[in-house]
Amino acid sequence: MTIHVNIGEAKTRLSELIAAARRGEDVVIAHAGKPAVKLVPVSPELDRAALAARRLAFFGSIGGKPSMSSIWKEPTLTDEELDSFEKLS
Repeated sequence: MTIHVNIGEAKTRLSELIAAARRGEDVVIAHAGKPAVKLVPVSPELDRAALAARRLAFFGSIGGKPSMSSIWKEPTLTDEELDSFEKLS
């Protein structure tokens, strides 16, 4: 189903029109009686980009850029633990 509205009506019904577009309905907004724009939901790919930006902002706020050395720590095992792993193989 396609919903056609003029700009004035779109202003008052914007939340409703956005919800309709997110449900998969075609929403066309006209200017002076001629179709001008179409509302479409954001693709999941763009959602991932927004998530990545939020993560970057969070990690940037905890002081400095995270590096592999701050994320990955070399395991520290005792000689006995190493021997027990060798016996398992």
